[in-house]
Amino acid sequence: MTRFGYTLMTEQSGPRALVDYAVGAERAGYDFLVSSDHYSPWLTSQGHAPYAWTVLGAVANATTDVELMTYVTCPTVRYHPAVVAQKAATLQLLSDGRFTLGLGSGENLNEHVVGEGWPAVHARQDMLVEAIEIIRALHTGDLVTYDGEYFRVDSARVWDAPDGGVPIGVAVSGEHSIARFAPLGDHLITTEPDAEIVQGWDEHHEGESRKIGQIPISWDPDKDAAIARAHDQFRWFAGGWSVNADLPTPAGFAGASQFVRPEDVAESIACGPDLDELAESVRPFIDAGFTDIAIVQVGDEQQQRFVDEIAEPLLAKLRAL
Repeated sequence: MTRFGYTLMTEQSGPRALVDYAVGAERAGYDFLVSSDHYSPWLTSQGHAPYAWTVLGAVANATTDVELMTYVTCPTVRYHPAVVAQKAATLQLLSDGRFTLGLGSGENLNEHVVGEGWPAVHARQDMLVEAIEIIRALHTGDLVTYDGEYFRVDSARVWDAPDGGVPIGVAVSGEHSIARFAPLGDHLITTEPDAEIVQGWDEHHEGESRKIGQIPISWDPDKDAAIARAHDQFRWFAGGWSVNADLPTPAGFAGASQFVRPEDVAESIACGPDLDELAESVRPFIDAGFTDIAIVQVGDEQQQRFVDEIAEPLLAKLRAL
């Protein structure tokens, strides 16, 4: 049976609110929570970017059963992979084994801030391979020295390492990245409801794995308000990941999306009060073979009401699919 999650969208809500939403989503019965890991929002109208790992630590303490996941962390530029290994291990212990480390090759928006530049896509993928190798090695609890093309680790040990390490999901998008990362990851992460991606992953991956996707919706009692909010805060979504990975600032995303119309957004994001319509928008992911689908409720304005009043009945309709 497909499992459904709720997204802690760090770009659109502050840290205290995110913890409250997490508690509400668990109460509503969602199977897992995913958190973005951003240094900047996509657009200034979103207005937030708290540190995801602090938020997740607080969420681990405030919840009891719901699974947690980064969706996704880039372990190559802003963070050294040895540091990612340590904080992922700590979060796994704090959550009593509920955490999955979602990794990806990152976006310029978040990674350029440390002044190290933004590598070409082939280099980003090479760096991610090394990062996964380092994280896996450190999660054994053994002493690790690593001398790669991009990263060095000098006599490091994660002293508080959970038994069995931390499950790793890897974000992929095309045939090349699937072939490269399916053997290295435990679970598939991708944002498009593409059955060929799922099939390609299974061809290159040994054993069982989750296929984890994410889809935005914009619930509001007023459909026009729902569309306006989605356009205001999520029109960047229309650019696709080949664009989204390389633009460096919210101003860049504002410029790139200036000609996206509200009706364009409404065609790609289900908007309004009709829960059947919102649930039905998820069907392409189910048909493509995804095992886990995380919902993003766009914007903070109606988020508390969504969590309190809509999350549970929407979940019932999602499960009925």
